[in-house]
Amino acid sequence: MASVSDETFFEGTEKLLEVWFSSTDDDVRCDLRTIDREDWEKLLKLVQCEVISHEVNPDMDAYVLSESSMFITERRFILKTCGTTTLLNAIQPLLKLVKEKCGFDTVADIFYSRKNFLQPDKQPYIHRTFEKEVDILDTMFKNGAAYTLGRINRDCWYLYTLDEVGVSQPDQTVELLMWDLCPNIMNIFTREVSADGPDATRKSGIDKILPDAKIDEFLFEPCGYSMNGLLPHGQYFTIHVTPEPNCSYVSFESNVPKESYNGLMLKVLETFRPGKVLLTLFANKESTARNSHKDLDNFLVGSSYVRVDHQFCMFKNYQLTYTYFTRPYI
Repeated sequence: MASVSDETFFEGTEKLLEVWFSSTDDDVRCDLRTIDREDWEKLLKLVQCEVISHEVNPDMDAYVLSESSMFITERRFILKTCGTTTLLNAIQPLLKLVKEKCGFDTVADIFYSRKNFLQPDKQPYIHRTFEKEVDILDTMFKNGAAYTLGRINRDCWYLYTLDEVGVSQPDQTVELLMWDLCPNIMNIFTREVSADGPDATRKSGIDKILPDAKIDEFLFEPCGYSMNGLLPHGQYFTIHVTPEPNCSYVSFESNVPKESYNGLMLKVLETFRPGKVLLTLFANKESTARNSHKDLDNFLVGSSYVRVDHQFCMFKNYQLTYTYFTRPYI
């Protein structure tokens, strides 16, 4: 892997935590959205990030953070943080906060995932290796299961989840992690080219990916971009851009239910034109997307992309597809 200058390096690769809660008391009405913003901000301090902006709709609270995003629905909590944040520091305080403030006393399922870091030695000790992260998670959860997909001596993707049936309501997530990106496109996400977040959204074409979404975005100084898009029924998408030439990185994530994600993923790839893309697709048995993995067998066949790895996993109630593409520089 090419060396990266410390002066301009930023670890765009996110740590992603998703927790589903439930209660053993059927008489207690629980809702994560009743927790005050002040309490969430205290939690985020433990992770070393803060709220930049906040949008809501009838089903979701969405926060753009100084390091990525946070989403809260009635029983699902999502926290996605980049840089040198300490995301695992939030889990125990999160469980305590949720039990005290809104009555959820059980973790129905948890998903912690990330790509391998470009510079793991720059991470805090608890996140320097996946093995260390697993050790920490295993102290909190008795039935955890850890996986590595991809090539452990190249680019790969890590997952920690529970060895249980877990969430029984329809659930799905598609994620595209992209790097080696087009410099002209990355320049859009700098203050030299775009005036603010909405300007970068329009110039890049992000507003056309899921055009019905309510978008909340922010353009950092001197560069970098984060956005959340809210849709009805607890659906969202989020994009984060690290545009520096020597460590360019973009992530796209959404839980929009589709029988096939090929069209949506093509829109994302056309928007950013990455040289490398790591794709993961989760869907449980109740989801509209439960058979969407079948379309991925032929995804990008005949294009300029070459499929390097393609893996399929079956958990107790979820299916997961991992695919990694590269393409030659044009």
